[in-house]
Amino acid sequence: MTEALNREYQVCEEIGRGRFGTVFRCTSRISGESFAVKSIDKRLISGDSLDSQCILTEPKILQLLTPHHNIVQIFAVYEDQFHLHIVLELCDSQDLYHRIIDKGVFSESESKPIVKQLVQAISHMHKAGVVHRDLKPDNILFSSEDTVKISDFGSADIVGGGEVVAMRGVVGTPYYVAPEVLAGMEYNEKVDVWSCGVILYVMLAGFPPFYGESVTDIFDAVLRGNLRFPTRAFHSVSPLAKDLLRRMLSKDVSRRFSADQVLSCTVLSQASLTDSGPRSFADSTRCVLLFLFGMSKLTLCVALAIFRIRNDSPYFSVFITQ
Repeated sequence: MTEALNREYQVCEEIGRGRFGTVFRCTSRISGESFAVKSIDKRLISGDSLDSQCILTEPKILQLLTPHHNIVQIFAVYEDQFHLHIVLELCDSQDLYHRIIDKGVFSESESKPIVKQLVQAISHMHKAGVVHRDLKPDNILFSSEDTVKISDFGSADIVGGGEVVAMRGVVGTPYYVAPEVLAGMEYNEKVDVWSCGVILYVMLAGFPPFYGESVTDIFDAVLRGNLRFPTRAFHSVSPLAKDLLRRMLSKDVSRRFSADQVLSCTVLSQASLTDSGPRSFADSTRCVLLFLFGMSKLTLCVALAIFRIRNDSPYFSVFITQ
């Protein structure tokens, strides 16, 4: 830890770990208030890689987006020869990933406030010219007041305020990544809407909309984009919610909703939703959930490497037409 960081904060126990760094709980030596500090080991990042560009830009992106009540707030940045330390708002409640694992499924009324806050944050990001590119339940935290907080902007990109700018680069997580990213095509901010649609589907059904028993099967399913609503899982989900999912998970990017269009949908703007109640189907699939979400921990680059080897090709556009 840098001397400047240690002067201002008392660094405490580890609370998380990723590919390039570790998250610790810390307390202000002045106020006693608790924060999180994300410590990135710069030696683990090759100089000109996409990972390096994204991760080292994360503080700038967070400063651009702060403050917003649904985005984790940044408070300070410290850097030395080997590490980058980012002091962040502490969200010590269970994240959405673990809530889904524990609960199985959410009713529409339970899903609505979470998705609405998530899309409000996405809209704010896109208006500021930021695309997250790796939205998934693991990156959706909750404050002690149960407010949604989007975190981990290590894969995000700045594309220009309010403008639709094409991006390239394989970034994201299996199950949640949009098909145009997998296909190696140019893409825009609507990749975040796709990921949010997958999250909503998982919350309502208890499993992802595009899945398989291997990495190859997962990517084939995402690239085909054949959206289904199995009766056993969706019998009590309203037509409005299903229609919203179709618009968020449209393979045709020109027809896919923007974040603002999602917010204007009746299913999110109406005062209340009918609670669909418990569905025993989800409880019977708990083991399947654990397997599926375990697969989501794969990094996209590793998963794509497996996909390429098994299909004997570095190109993905051929799968779009299947």
